Amino acid sequence: MASINAYPVNKLRTFEGAPAVPQNAGQQLRRLVLANMLWENQFYVDGQAVADQIRALIPALPPEEVAQIAIEAREGGKLRHVPLLLVRELARLKGSGPLVAATLARVVQRPDELTEFLALYWQDGRQPLSAGVKKGLGDAFKKFNEYSLQKYNRDKTVKLRDVLRVSHPKPANSEQADLWKRLLADELETPDTWETQLSSGADKGATWERLLREDKLGGLALLRNLRNMQGAGVPDALIRDGLNRMKTERILPFRFIAAARFAPQLEPELEGAMFRSLEGMPKLPGHTILLLDRSGSMSSGISGKSDLSRYDAACGLAILARELCETCEVWTFDHGTTSIPARRGFALRDALGRPAGGTNLGAAVLAMNSRSHDRLIVLTDEQSADVVGPPRAKGYIINVAAYQNGVGFGPWVKVSGFSEQVMAWIQQNESY
Repeated sequence: MASINAYPVNKLRTFEGAPAVPQNAGQQLRRLVLANMLWENQFYVDGQAVADQIRALIPALPPEEVAQIAIEAREGGKLRHVPLLLVRELARLKGSGPLVAATLARVVQRPDELTEFLALYWQDGRQPLSAGVKKGLGDAFKKFNEYSLQKYNRDKTVKLRDVLRVSHPKPANSEQADLWKRLLADELETPDTWETQLSSGADKGATWERLLREDKLGGLALLRNLRNMQGAGVPDALIRDGLNRMKTERILPFRFIAAARFAPQLEPELEGAMFRSLEGMPKLPGHTILLLDRSGSMSSGISGKSDLSRYDAACGLAILARELCETCEVWTFDHGTTSIPARRGFALRDALGRPAGGTNLGAAVLAMNSRSHDRLIVLTDEQSADVVGPPRAKGYIINVAAYQNGVGFGPWVKVSGFSEQVMAWIQQNESY
Protein backbone atom coordinates (compact mmCIF):
# COMPACT_ATOMS: atom_id res chain seq x y z
CA MET A 1 0.00 0.00 0.00
CA ALA A 2 1.38 3.43 -0.92
CA SER A 3 2.12 5.62 2.09
CA ILE A 4 0.48 9.01 2.40
CA ASN A 5 3.97 10.39 2.97
CA ALA A 6 4.92 9.39 -0.56
CA TYR A 7 2.73 12.15 -2.01
CA PRO A 8 2.62 15.95 -1.68
CA VAL A 9 1.20 17.02 1.68
CA ASN A 10 -2.04 19.02 1.51
CA LYS A 11 -5.18 19.43 3.53
CA LEU A 12 -7.53 18.30 0.74
CA ARG A 13 -9.46 15.13 1.47
CA THR A 14 -12.28 13.18 -0.10
CA PHE A 15 -15.40 12.61 1.99
CA GLU A 16 -14.06 9.12 2.78
CA GLY A 17 -10.79 10.58 4.05
CA ALA A 18 -8.24 9.83 1.31
CA PRO A 19 -5.76 12.55 0.27
CA ALA A 20 -7.19 14.47 -2.68
CA VAL A 21 -5.19 15.71 -5.64
CA PRO A 22 -4.86 19.50 -5.94
CA GLN A 23 -6.49 20.90 -9.08
CA ASN A 24 -6.61 24.26 -10.77
CA ALA A 25 -9.88 26.16 -11.20
CA GLY A 26 -10.51 24.78 -14.70
CA GLN A 27 -10.05 21.18 -13.58
CA GLN A 28 -12.33 21.75 -10.61
CA LEU A 29 -15.06 23.25 -12.79
CA ARG A 30 -14.94 20.33 -15.20
CA ARG A 31 -15.29 17.89 -12.27
CA LEU A 32 -18.28 19.74 -10.88
CA VAL A 33 -20.02 20.21 -14.23
CA LEU A 34 -19.63 17.16 -16.43
CA ALA A 35 -21.44 14.66 -14.19
CA ASN A 36 -23.95 17.12 -12.77
CA MET A 37 -27.74 17.01 -12.92
CA LEU A 38 -28.09 20.57 -11.61
CA TRP A 39 -29.68 21.08 -8.17
CA GLU A 40 -29.80 17.32 -7.51
CA ASN A 41 -28.49 16.02 -4.17
CA GLN A 42 -25.71 13.43 -4.11
CA PHE A 43 -24.57 10.95 -1.48
CA TYR A 44 -22.33 13.42 0.37
CA VAL A 45 -23.47 16.91 -0.71
CA ASP A 46 -26.65 18.72 -1.67
CA GLY A 47 -27.23 20.17 -5.11
CA GLN A 48 -27.27 23.79 -3.95
CA ALA A 49 -23.78 23.46 -2.49
CA VAL A 50 -22.44 22.14 -5.80
CA ALA A 51 -24.12 24.99 -7.71
CA ASP A 52 -22.52 27.50 -5.34
CA GLN A 53 -19.10 25.91 -5.91
CA ILE A 54 -19.61 26.23 -9.67
CA ARG A 55 -20.56 29.89 -9.35
CA ALA A 56 -17.49 30.65 -7.21
CA LEU A 57 -15.08 29.15 -9.77
CA ILE A 58 -16.26 31.00 -12.88
CA PRO A 59 -14.72 34.44 -12.15
CA ALA A 60 -11.32 32.75 -11.69
CA LEU A 61 -11.29 31.36 -15.25
CA PRO A 62 -10.94 32.84 -18.73
CA PRO A 63 -14.48 33.33 -20.11
CA GLU A 64 -13.57 31.30 -23.19
CA GLU A 65 -12.77 28.27 -21.02
CA VAL A 66 -16.10 28.54 -19.20
CA ALA A 67 -17.92 28.75 -22.54
CA GLN A 68 -16.11 25.68 -23.86
CA ILE A 69 -17.01 23.64 -20.77
CA ALA A 70 -20.66 24.69 -21.18
CA ILE A 71 -20.64 23.52 -24.82
CA GLU A 72 -18.91 20.26 -23.89
CA ALA A 73 -21.45 19.60 -21.15
CA ARG A 74 -24.37 20.14 -23.55
CA GLU A 75 -23.07 18.50 -26.71
CA GLY A 76 -20.75 15.83 -25.33
CA GLY A 77 -22.25 15.19 -21.90
CA LYS A 78 -25.86 15.69 -23.08
CA LEU A 79 -26.58 17.70 -19.94
CA ARG A 80 -29.34 20.30 -20.17
CA HIS A 81 -29.39 22.34 -16.97
CA VAL A 82 -25.82 22.97 -15.86
CA PRO A 83 -24.68 24.55 -19.19
CA LEU A 84 -27.38 27.18 -18.70
CA LEU A 85 -26.03 27.98 -15.24
CA LEU A 86 -22.54 28.42 -16.69
CA VAL A 87 -23.78 30.87 -19.31
CA ARG A 88 -25.85 32.73 -16.71
CA GLU A 89 -22.77 33.24 -14.55
CA LEU A 90 -20.67 34.09 -17.60
CA ALA A 91 -23.12 36.90 -18.36
CA ARG A 92 -22.12 38.59 -15.08
CA LEU A 93 -18.59 39.20 -16.39
CA LYS A 94 -17.93 42.53 -18.09
CA GLY A 95 -17.03 42.35 -21.77
CA SER A 96 -18.40 38.83 -22.22
CA GLY A 97 -21.44 39.82 -24.31
CA PRO A 98 -20.43 38.36 -27.72
CA LEU A 99 -19.21 35.13 -26.10
CA VAL A 100 -22.42 34.83 -24.06
CA ALA A 101 -24.54 35.34 -27.18
CA ALA A 102 -22.71 32.69 -29.21
CA THR A 103 -22.57 30.15 -26.35
CA LEU A 104 -26.19 30.59 -25.31
CA ALA A 105 -27.42 30.16 -28.89
CA ARG A 106 -25.39 26.95 -29.13
CA VAL A 107 -26.30 25.27 -25.81
CA VAL A 108 -30.04 25.99 -26.09
CA GLN A 109 -31.29 23.00 -28.07
CA ARG A 110 -34.90 22.73 -26.86
CA PRO A 111 -37.48 25.52 -26.51
CA ASP A 112 -37.97 24.89 -22.79
CA GLU A 113 -34.30 25.70 -22.25
CA LEU A 114 -35.11 29.27 -23.30
CA THR A 115 -37.54 29.64 -20.40
CA GLU A 116 -35.26 27.80 -17.99
CA PHE A 117 -32.41 30.16 -18.76
CA LEU A 118 -34.58 33.24 -18.31
CA ALA A 119 -35.82 31.84 -14.98
CA LEU A 120 -32.17 31.46 -13.90
CA TYR A 121 -31.41 34.99 -15.06
CA TRP A 122 -34.29 36.32 -12.98
CA GLN A 123 -33.69 34.04 -9.99
CA ASP A 124 -32.77 37.01 -7.78
CA GLY A 125 -35.45 39.29 -9.20
CA ARG A 126 -36.46 40.58 -12.62
CA GLN A 127 -33.85 42.72 -14.35
CA PRO A 128 -33.15 43.92 -17.89
CA LEU A 129 -31.33 41.49 -20.15
CA SER A 130 -27.74 42.20 -21.09
CA ALA A 131 -27.08 42.71 -24.81
CA GLY A 132 -25.32 39.34 -25.06
CA VAL A 133 -28.15 37.45 -23.38
CA LYS A 134 -30.76 39.20 -25.50
CA LYS A 135 -28.95 38.28 -28.72
CA GLY A 136 -28.25 34.71 -27.59
CA LEU A 137 -31.88 34.06 -26.69
CA GLY A 138 -33.06 35.67 -29.92
CA ASP A 139 -30.71 33.62 -32.07
CA ALA A 140 -31.71 30.43 -30.25
CA PHE A 141 -35.41 31.23 -30.69
CA LYS A 142 -34.97 31.21 -34.47
CA LYS A 143 -34.08 27.48 -34.38
CA PHE A 144 -37.55 26.31 -33.47
CA ASN A 145 -40.58 25.58 -35.64
CA GLU A 146 -44.25 25.62 -34.69
CA TYR A 147 -44.29 21.98 -33.63
CA SER A 148 -41.43 22.32 -31.15
CA LEU A 149 -42.57 25.69 -29.81
CA GLN A 150 -46.06 24.49 -29.04
CA LYS A 151 -44.78 21.19 -27.64
CA TYR A 152 -42.89 23.13 -24.98
CA ASN A 153 -45.31 26.06 -24.67
CA ARG A 154 -46.07 25.37 -21.02
CA ASP A 155 -47.88 27.44 -18.44
CA LYS A 156 -44.96 28.11 -16.12
CA THR A 157 -43.81 31.21 -14.25
CA VAL A 158 -41.62 32.10 -17.24
CA LYS A 159 -43.27 31.35 -20.59
CA LEU A 160 -41.97 31.19 -24.14
CA ARG A 161 -43.81 34.37 -25.03
CA ASP A 162 -41.98 36.11 -22.15
CA VAL A 163 -38.66 35.13 -23.74
CA LEU A 164 -39.85 36.42 -27.10
CA ARG A 165 -40.99 39.74 -25.66
CA VAL A 166 -37.79 40.53 -23.78
CA SER A 167 -35.27 39.28 -26.37
CA HIS A 168 -36.89 41.00 -29.40
CA PRO A 169 -35.45 38.68 -32.09
CA LYS A 170 -35.76 39.78 -35.70
CA PRO A 171 -37.72 37.20 -37.74
CA ALA A 172 -35.92 35.74 -40.74
CA ASN A 173 -39.02 35.96 -42.97
CA SER A 174 -42.75 36.64 -42.97
CA GLU A 175 -43.58 33.04 -42.02
CA GLN A 176 -41.47 33.27 -38.89
CA ALA A 177 -42.98 36.66 -38.05
CA ASP A 178 -46.46 35.14 -38.33
CA LEU A 179 -45.42 32.16 -36.18
CA TRP A 180 -44.20 34.42 -33.40
CA LYS A 181 -47.36 36.55 -33.54
CA ARG A 182 -49.46 33.41 -33.07
CA LEU A 183 -47.24 32.33 -30.16
CA LEU A 184 -47.83 35.70 -28.47
CA ALA A 185 -51.56 35.33 -29.06
CA ASP A 186 -51.53 31.71 -27.83
CA GLU A 187 -52.85 30.51 -31.20
CA LEU A 188 -50.28 27.85 -32.16
CA GLU A 189 -51.59 24.56 -33.48
CA THR A 190 -51.53 21.74 -30.96
CA PRO A 191 -48.79 19.26 -31.94
CA ASP A 192 -49.49 15.56 -32.38
CA THR A 193 -47.45 14.18 -29.48
CA TRP A 194 -48.06 11.44 -26.98
CA GLU A 195 -48.52 14.06 -24.25
CA THR A 196 -51.21 16.01 -26.10
CA GLN A 197 -53.01 12.92 -27.37
CA LEU A 198 -53.17 11.19 -24.01
CA SER A 199 -54.17 14.37 -22.17
CA SER A 200 -57.04 14.83 -24.62
CA GLY A 201 -58.67 11.65 -23.33
CA ALA A 202 -57.94 9.48 -26.36
CA ASP A 203 -57.77 5.73 -25.89
CA LYS A 204 -54.31 5.06 -24.49
CA GLY A 205 -53.63 1.76 -26.21
CA ALA A 206 -54.80 2.97 -29.63
CA THR A 207 -52.82 6.22 -29.22
CA TRP A 208 -49.57 4.47 -28.35
CA GLU A 209 -50.01 2.06 -31.27
CA ARG A 210 -50.63 4.85 -33.75
CA LEU A 211 -47.67 6.90 -32.53
CA LEU A 212 -45.40 3.87 -32.79
CA ARG A 213 -46.55 3.00 -36.31
CA GLU A 214 -46.14 6.60 -37.48
CA ASP A 215 -42.70 7.04 -35.83
CA LYS A 216 -43.94 9.97 -33.76
CA LEU A 217 -42.19 8.92 -30.57
CA GLY A 218 -38.65 10.07 -29.89
CA GLY A 219 -36.20 7.49 -28.63
CA LEU A 220 -36.15 8.76 -25.06
CA ALA A 221 -39.95 9.02 -24.92
CA LEU A 222 -40.20 5.44 -26.14
CA LEU A 223 -37.84 4.17 -23.43
CA ARG A 224 -39.49 6.14 -20.65
CA ASN A 225 -42.98 4.97 -21.58
CA LEU A 226 -42.42 1.23 -22.01
CA ARG A 227 -44.24 0.56 -18.76
CA ASN A 228 -47.16 2.78 -19.79
CA MET A 229 -47.42 1.05 -23.16
CA GLN A 230 -47.46 -2.36 -21.54
CA GLY A 231 -50.11 -1.19 -19.09
CA ALA A 232 -52.23 0.00 -22.01
CA GLY A 233 -51.98 -3.38 -23.76
CA VAL A 234 -49.74 -2.39 -26.68
CA PRO A 235 -48.48 -5.59 -28.36
CA ASP A 236 -44.82 -6.40 -27.64
CA ALA A 237 -44.23 -7.02 -31.34
CA LEU A 238 -45.13 -3.41 -32.14
CA ILE A 239 -42.88 -2.10 -29.35
CA ARG A 240 -40.03 -4.31 -30.57
CA ASP A 241 -40.40 -2.87 -34.04
CA GLY A 242 -40.24 0.65 -32.62
CA LEU A 243 -37.10 -0.15 -30.63
CA ASN A 244 -35.43 -1.60 -33.70
CA ARG A 245 -36.11 1.63 -35.64
CA MET A 246 -35.44 4.17 -32.89
CA LYS A 247 -32.72 6.78 -33.16
CA THR A 248 -30.20 6.43 -30.34
CA GLU A 249 -28.56 9.86 -30.52
CA ARG A 250 -28.65 11.88 -27.27
CA ILE A 251 -29.66 8.85 -25.19
CA LEU A 252 -27.32 8.03 -22.34
CA PRO A 253 -26.44 4.33 -21.75
CA PHE A 254 -28.11 4.09 -18.35
CA ARG A 255 -31.50 4.91 -19.91
CA PHE A 256 -31.51 1.46 -21.51
CA ILE A 257 -30.74 -0.15 -18.16
CA ALA A 258 -33.72 1.68 -16.65
CA ALA A 259 -36.02 0.63 -19.49
CA ALA A 260 -34.97 -3.01 -19.14
CA ARG A 261 -36.10 -3.03 -15.51
CA PHE A 262 -39.68 -2.45 -16.60
CA ALA A 263 -39.57 -4.55 -19.76
CA PRO A 264 -37.09 -7.41 -19.34
CA GLN A 265 -38.74 -9.35 -22.18
CA LEU A 266 -37.57 -6.57 -24.54
CA GLU A 267 -33.91 -6.77 -23.51
CA PRO A 268 -32.66 -8.06 -26.91
CA GLU A 269 -34.09 -5.03 -28.70
CA LEU A 270 -32.99 -2.62 -25.95
CA GLU A 271 -29.51 -4.07 -26.01
CA GLY A 272 -29.37 -3.80 -29.80
CA ALA A 273 -30.40 -0.14 -29.66
CA MET A 274 -27.80 0.53 -26.98
CA PHE A 275 -25.04 -0.91 -29.13
CA ARG A 276 -26.08 0.73 -32.40
CA SER A 277 -24.34 3.99 -31.59
CA LEU A 278 -21.05 2.09 -31.49
CA GLU A 279 -21.22 0.79 -35.04
CA GLY A 280 -18.08 1.67 -36.96
CA MET A 281 -16.14 2.92 -33.93
CA PRO A 282 -12.59 1.53 -33.70
CA LYS A 283 -11.66 -0.66 -30.76
CA LEU A 284 -9.06 0.33 -28.20
CA PRO A 285 -6.02 -1.81 -29.02
CA GLY A 286 -4.35 -4.12 -26.55
CA HIS A 287 -5.67 -5.33 -23.22
CA THR A 288 -7.87 -3.18 -20.97
CA ILE A 289 -8.90 -3.59 -17.34
CA LEU A 290 -12.20 -1.99 -16.34
CA LEU A 291 -12.42 -1.33 -12.59
CA LEU A 292 -15.87 -0.40 -11.32
CA ASP A 293 -16.55 1.27 -7.96
CA ARG A 294 -19.15 -0.78 -6.05
CA SER A 295 -19.04 1.25 -2.83
CA GLY A 296 -22.12 2.42 -0.98
CA SER A 297 -21.81 6.04 -2.12
CA MET A 298 -22.34 4.91 -5.72
CA SER A 299 -25.96 4.19 -4.78
CA SER A 300 -26.59 7.95 -4.86
CA GLY A 301 -29.38 8.81 -7.30
CA ILE A 302 -28.67 10.65 -10.53
CA SER A 303 -31.72 12.83 -10.00
CA GLY A 304 -34.69 13.14 -7.69
CA LYS A 305 -37.02 12.20 -10.54
CA SER A 306 -35.27 8.92 -11.27
CA ASP A 307 -34.59 5.71 -9.39
CA LEU A 308 -31.32 5.31 -11.29
CA SER A 309 -28.05 5.59 -9.38
CA ARG A 310 -24.49 6.63 -10.15
CA TYR A 311 -23.74 2.91 -10.20
CA ASP A 312 -26.28 2.43 -12.99
CA ALA A 313 -24.47 5.13 -14.96
CA ALA A 314 -21.15 3.39 -14.35
CA CYS A 315 -22.66 0.04 -15.41
CA GLY A 316 -23.87 1.62 -18.64
CA LEU A 317 -20.39 2.92 -19.37
CA ALA A 318 -18.87 -0.45 -18.48
CA ILE A 319 -21.15 -2.18 -20.97
CA LEU A 320 -20.08 0.19 -23.73
CA ALA A 321 -16.41 0.15 -22.76
CA ARG A 322 -16.50 -3.65 -22.87
CA GLU A 323 -17.58 -3.43 -26.51
CA LEU A 324 -14.88 -0.95 -27.50
CA CYS A 325 -11.87 -2.86 -26.18
CA GLU A 326 -9.90 -5.35 -28.24
CA THR A 327 -9.55 -7.57 -25.15
CA CYS A 328 -10.91 -6.71 -21.74
CA GLU A 329 -11.34 -7.94 -18.19
CA VAL A 330 -13.78 -6.39 -15.71
CA TRP A 331 -13.34 -6.01 -11.96
CA THR A 332 -15.29 -4.33 -9.17
CA PHE A 333 -13.97 -2.98 -5.88
CA ASP A 334 -15.28 -1.98 -2.45
CA HIS A 335 -13.27 -3.26 0.55
CA GLY A 336 -11.59 -5.71 -1.82
CA THR A 337 -11.65 -6.59 -5.53
CA THR A 338 -13.85 -9.05 -7.44
CA SER A 339 -13.29 -10.48 -10.91
CA ILE A 340 -16.41 -10.34 -13.11
CA PRO A 341 -17.17 -13.10 -15.67
CA ALA A 342 -16.41 -12.29 -19.31
CA ARG A 343 -19.92 -11.18 -20.26
CA ARG A 344 -21.35 -8.35 -22.32
CA GLY A 345 -24.49 -6.27 -22.54
CA PHE A 346 -27.19 -6.89 -19.96
CA ALA A 347 -25.46 -10.09 -18.84
CA LEU A 348 -22.53 -7.93 -17.72
CA ARG A 349 -24.96 -5.60 -15.91
CA ASP A 350 -26.32 -8.58 -13.97
CA ALA A 351 -22.84 -9.83 -13.08
CA LEU A 352 -21.79 -6.41 -11.76
CA GLY A 353 -24.32 -6.63 -8.93
CA ARG A 354 -25.36 -3.71 -6.72
CA PRO A 355 -23.30 -1.18 -4.72
CA ALA A 356 -22.43 -1.91 -1.07
CA GLY A 357 -19.38 -1.72 1.17
CA GLY A 358 -16.35 0.53 1.43
CA THR A 359 -14.13 2.41 -1.00
CA ASN A 360 -10.56 1.11 -1.03
CA LEU A 361 -9.65 2.36 -4.48
CA GLY A 362 -5.96 2.67 -3.65
CA ALA A 363 -5.72 -1.02 -2.76
CA ALA A 364 -7.73 -1.93 -5.86
CA VAL A 365 -5.35 0.01 -8.13
CA LEU A 366 -2.37 -1.77 -6.54
CA ALA A 367 -4.08 -5.11 -7.20
CA MET A 368 -4.70 -4.19 -10.85
CA ASN A 369 -1.10 -2.97 -11.22
CA SER A 370 0.04 -6.51 -10.49
CA ARG A 371 -1.82 -7.72 -13.58
CA SER A 372 -0.61 -7.37 -17.17
CA HIS A 373 -2.54 -4.73 -19.17
CA ASP A 374 -2.16 -1.80 -21.54
CA ARG A 375 -4.66 0.51 -19.84
CA LEU A 376 -6.72 0.72 -16.67
CA ILE A 377 -10.11 2.47 -16.79
CA VAL A 378 -11.66 3.22 -13.38
CA LEU A 379 -15.36 4.12 -13.15
CA THR A 380 -15.92 5.80 -9.78
CA ASP A 381 -17.18 8.76 -7.75
CA GLU A 382 -13.57 9.14 -6.46
CA GLN A 383 -14.52 9.07 -2.76
CA SER A 384 -11.77 6.73 -1.67
CA ALA A 385 -10.82 5.86 1.91
CA ASP A 386 -7.17 5.15 1.07
CA VAL A 387 -4.48 6.93 -0.90
CA VAL A 388 -4.63 6.25 -4.65
CA GLY A 389 -1.24 5.93 -6.28
CA PRO A 390 -0.24 5.92 -9.95
CA PRO A 391 -1.24 3.32 -12.56
CA ARG A 392 1.39 1.00 -14.00
CA ALA A 393 0.22 1.62 -17.60
CA LYS A 394 -2.16 4.13 -19.17
CA GLY A 395 -4.65 5.08 -16.50
CA TYR A 396 -8.04 6.77 -16.78
CA ILE A 397 -10.30 7.78 -13.91
CA ILE A 398 -13.85 8.39 -15.15
CA ASN A 399 -15.68 10.37 -12.50
CA VAL A 400 -19.47 9.91 -12.40
CA ALA A 401 -20.23 12.33 -9.55
CA ALA A 402 -19.92 16.09 -8.99
CA TYR A 403 -17.76 16.24 -5.87
CA GLN A 404 -15.20 18.99 -5.48
CA ASN A 405 -12.22 16.81 -4.52
CA GLY A 406 -10.94 13.73 -6.30
CA VAL A 407 -8.12 11.23 -6.03
CA GLY A 408 -5.30 9.76 -8.09
CA PHE A 409 -1.66 10.77 -7.68
CA GLY A 410 0.55 10.19 -10.68
CA PRO A 411 -0.09 10.24 -14.45
CA TRP A 412 -3.83 9.55 -14.38
CA VAL A 413 -6.00 11.03 -17.12
CA LYS A 414 -9.16 12.41 -15.48
CA VAL A 415 -12.48 12.38 -17.35
CA SER A 416 -15.77 13.56 -15.86
CA GLY A 417 -19.25 12.51 -17.01
CA PHE A 418 -21.30 9.46 -17.89
CA SER A 419 -21.89 9.97 -21.59
CA GLU A 420 -20.79 7.37 -24.10
CA GLN A 421 -18.62 10.22 -25.46
CA VAL A 422 -16.18 9.36 -22.67
CA MET A 423 -15.06 6.33 -24.65
CA ALA A 424 -14.80 8.35 -27.86
CA TRP A 425 -12.58 10.79 -25.97
CA ILE A 426 -10.25 7.98 -24.87
CA GLN A 427 -10.08 6.78 -28.47
CA GLN A 428 -9.14 10.29 -29.59
CA ASN A 429 -6.64 10.79 -26.76
CA GLU A 430 -4.73 7.64 -27.72
CA SER A 431 -4.68 8.46 -31.43
CA TYR A 432 -2.17 11.29 -30.94
